[in-house]
Amino acid sequence: MFYKIIKSIVSVLFKIIYRINIINENELINNEKLIICSNHIHIFDPIILTIIFPNQIHWMGKKELFENKFLNYIFLKLGAFPVDRDGVGLSTIRTSTKILNNDSTLGIFPEGTRVEKLDLNNAKPGIALISIRTQTPILPIYIETSYKPFSKINIYIGEKLEFTESYNKRLSSEDYKLKGEKVLKEIYSLKDNMEVI
Repeated sequence: MFYKIIKSIVSVLFKIIYRINIINENELINNEKLIICSNHIHIFDPIILTIIFPNQIHWMGKKELFENKFLNYIFLKLGAFPVDRDGVGLSTIRTSTKILNNDSTLGIFPEGTRVEKLDLNNAKPGIALISIRTQTPILPIYIETSYKPFSKINIYIGEKLEFTESYNKRLSSEDYKLKGEKVLKEIYSLKDNMEVI
């Protein structure tokens, strides 16, 4: 209930301030477990994606955001949870697995911080590890905007990625890293491969 109330209020505000344009919106229709992966350019990114997505998204957030007691309470009530940007620890994997095993939606910014352009050095193995361990598809998303008031926000929704060939197999950290790079490449290719309406 708390999530729905906050989402409704914020949705109205953001739709007044911004013109939200979704490309390939049909891919948002989903009631199964899913990992959402997007580029990260602004603090508003998770808010925008939460507004447009029908299911509740449980976001990974940098642990520094949870140090304030009030924000910690709000974020936890909204289903977010803290992670260390230096690497995916066991607690992060356990929490993510629990969320996905409950057929819920997990939200991740795979680069771990806000960036302006593709850099494969930012790819991390954790996202592929979680996807493969829980046998969950990844939905790549690209956000294009300046976030200036009354500007347009183009949100490109890709097709789901599934690493089914790696399910129930033993992979190295390098294998996971290469799959993480594939996710990033897919995210950043969306803008060039889709036509804005």
